[in-house]
Amino acid sequence: MKRLIVAAAILMAAPSVADAFCGFYVSPGEQQLAADATQVVLMRKGTRTVLSMQNNYKGPATEFAMVIPVPVVLKEADVKTLPKEVFANVERMGAPRLVEYWEQDPCQPEVDYNRMERRPMPKKAPMAPRSAGGAADLGVTVEAQFSVGEYRIVILSAKEATGLDTWLRREKYNIPAGAAPLLRPYVESGMKFFVAKVDPKKVKFVGGRADLSPLRFHYDSEQFVLPIRLGLANSTGTQDLIVSILAPGQRYETANYKNVFIPTNLDVTDEVRDRFGAFYASLFDRTLEKNPGAVVTEYAWQASTCDPCPGPQLTGNDFMTLGADVIDPNQQQIATPPQPPSGGPTNPNLRRPPTRPMPRPRSWGNDFVLTRLHARYGKELKDDLVFKAAPPMAGGREHLTDGKKLEEGAKPSGVNNFQGRYAIRHKWTGPVSCQNPRRGIWGGPPGGGMPQPRAALNLAFAPRGQVQLPKAIKGDVPEIGLRNGTLSPIKK
Repeated sequence: MKRLIVAAAILMAAPSVADAFCGFYVSPGEQQLAADATQVVLMRKGTRTVLSMQNNYKGPATEFAMVIPVPVVLKEADVKTLPKEVFANVERMGAPRLVEYWEQDPCQPEVDYNRMERRPMPKKAPMAPRSAGGAADLGVTVEAQFSVGEYRIVILSAKEATGLDTWLRREKYNIPAGAAPLLRPYVESGMKFFVAKVDPKKVKFVGGRADLSPLRFHYDSEQFVLPIRLGLANSTGTQDLIVSILAPGQRYETANYKNVFIPTNLDVTDEVRDRFGAFYASLFDRTLEKNPGAVVTEYAWQASTCDPCPGPQLTGNDFMTLGADVIDPNQQQIATPPQPPSGGPTNPNLRRPPTRPMPRPRSWGNDFVLTRLHARYGKELKDDLVFKAAPPMAGGREHLTDGKKLEEGAKPSGVNNFQGRYAIRHKWTGPVSCQNPRRGIWGGPPGGGMPQPRAALNLAFAPRGQVQLPKAIKGDVPEIGLRNGTLSPIKK
């Protein structure tokens, strides 16, 4: 049974943390290459997987290539380039978010939002075998060749890893020392190798960084796997990997690693506003200290809605760009009915306008769920990431579990409504002149409006060690051992 194989390799000068890269860079020279800002989005239905990746190359403005093992011989129609904007949209949608609330006047008359007129919002527009020259003795075969954008694509097969290693070197592409043993399992399992040569004449270089078009390709495979061990050949430190998965009505988690959810619904101090990325980096690091080797779920939510939203929602165009056109090409586009974003009761003490029915993008009979998984690994990595379907979970909402207490952590649910959400709350400081004040009613600032939630982006490069969690978090967080303002020692 063939598996999806995607090699991940990073060549960095001396970072302690970097983004994992879905690709293996080779170049004609001896210069070090760098891929320091890679994003991976997977779309999955049945046995079909669509893999989209955005890679930023840093190095000399000469011809270079990415080598990516794949389970089948890809055809020209299976590969395309994408606009970069779609990756920013996905990252923002699933990113941890910081919200800010103000306690409303405890003597203000209660407003029955259910009696207010609800007007529907306007609908949004849905936004192509021969032996390789001089390589027959190496067991390397060129299975296909074609061009896509600035890439000249060659699909190779190899009988042994050393032959592939030698062929690449004969083609004047240097690969890291020690890569052959890591290539061997993939060659022995019958994988093909997707080589994307970059034509430097078609790429703009700014500050030594190539402005590459994102790549997308699709295939059918029984197993849902993202192999990343090949990246260890060049790893000089710790790598961060954030994988976003879009699937119809389905959340995913890893089948071969421990899964944990990021602690959520934490009230934080006012100082976190200007250091949210650093705060979240500290929270994520502490979560991994308590759960070594785990993969952290940071988001699992219906992909076309959010509450709160740190920016524009994903649209039908985004889904189409990321693979909906090949996930189920036989289905006709149909309009799906509007649904509330949260999938459950919200905090009645959060004063805001009523939730209006949100327009749903045109779909292909599917209701995509966006899952965001965050892993960190180094040389100790033993296995590739294997994904499995997981039941719905909820958490991180302005939802009172008993009419008084905000929900904590992740809980089983009938709908996927989990997010990493953190709140700055400003208590009412004005006069209280009524006999029965109603406290704990949260909403916008006294001047009106509601500030936009902040998203924690580019987390692999967030500053580390600059935020002390006991000083930044109000209350206890048992998941990370924070009690009474003190973090408990990590047991080795």
